[in-house]
Amino acid sequence: MRRVSTNQSSIDQRYYMNLQEWRMNQLQNKMSSQSRIKELRDDPLSAGHSTRYQSQITRMRRYSTNIERARGNLALMEGNIHSTVDILQRVRELSVQGANGIYNKQQLTYMAEEVNQLLNEMVKIANARSTEGTTLFSGFMTQIEPFRVHTAKVPGSKGEVISRLDYIGNIGLNMVEISERATMPYGIPGNYAFWAENQQIYSSTEALEYRVQQDSKIRLDGVDISLKEGDNVFAVISKINDSTAPLRARIDPVNNSLVLETTFAHQIWAEDIGGGSVLKDLGIISPGGERSNVPPLNFSDSAMVSGGSIFDMVIYLRDRFYAGDSEAAGGRALKGIDLAINSLTTTLAEVGARDNRLQVTMDKLSYELPEFIKRNSEEVDLDLSEAIMELKMLEYTHKAALGTAARILKPTLLDFLR
Repeated sequence: MRRVSTNQSSIDQRYYMNLQEWRMNQLQNKMSSQSRIKELRDDPLSAGHSTRYQSQITRMRRYSTNIERARGNLALMEGNIHSTVDILQRVRELSVQGANGIYNKQQLTYMAEEVNQLLNEMVKIANARSTEGTTLFSGFMTQIEPFRVHTAKVPGSKGEVISRLDYIGNIGLNMVEISERATMPYGIPGNYAFWAENQQIYSSTEALEYRVQQDSKIRLDGVDISLKEGDNVFAVISKINDSTAPLRARIDPVNNSLVLETTFAHQIWAEDIGGGSVLKDLGIISPGGERSNVPPLNFSDSAMVSGGSIFDMVIYLRDRFYAGDSEAAGGRALKGIDLAINSLTTTLAEVGARDNRLQVTMDKLSYELPEFIKRNSEEVDLDLSEAIMELKMLEYTHKAALGTAARILKPTLLDFLR
């Protein structure tokens, strides 16, 4: 039973009017945000669905940004490699032309000068940077130029020219996340992209009696290979060949030493890791000094290394022109240029394949993203016309309540004491 006092009606009126004002305020806030869920308790089920949809939408937008950035870098890489192929085509024309045997030494020198200028442009392309200022062909070491230039005086040249290039980047593959639990590489290290021949390393250390001294690991082209204490050279070769590293090992039948050879054109990246010394002991990499742990310049001085870069092919042709050797220009030099063009064409195909995959993924995102946005909208968006009608109804009832309260609460105690 309620106790009715002189101000009980006033308290009740204020309570219900405050409640009505709160409802109007809640509805106005929802209209301002255009969302029917202001707090989770408004609709827990829809709020849960919306949270998942918004999380997915955020990730999909991140994937789209990643793909756009990766495609931008791939486009730059493709353009630079195309330019290099065009340069090599011109170099090949000069090689064929110079091999005719109808040009004197001075005319071959003119050809050498043109080849030298084309070489300089190729080096500039290999050290190219992206729009963000990072180098394109240096692996993870994106702040340094991947190819270090050495110059020297070559017989026949007027001054110092490029005599050798060293790759000083690494073989890290820049990865990009393009969808849920899916990543792909979009970078190509320079000692892959600009390599012409399969590289071979012939050790001069006799290996038939070799045994691994302790449990060790070696790393070849970024692949870790575990070796056990007591493994002989044939066990080492078997484990190398069974790994995913893109190279093969064998025994040189002449020197009974270890030979490593790549399965496609690139530079071998070899190192001992975990405190082991297997590759040092087998004469593949340098046994000590500052170079001993810095691939790819750590090959043993006693090992014979063959298989050069596209720059080596062009340098060889230029030097043959300077020397007036037209026969070599049409033989070994021409073969090297053809290998360089073939290698770059393969790299272009790989870049194109990656770009195609990114395009397919982007197309998939382009229709999935609007669908998730639509579903989220269905869960949380406010029906504005319905909200306006509800607000008008609340305003009408609020005015009616105010009018009623004004009539009921108008008499006071003083009105009865007159």
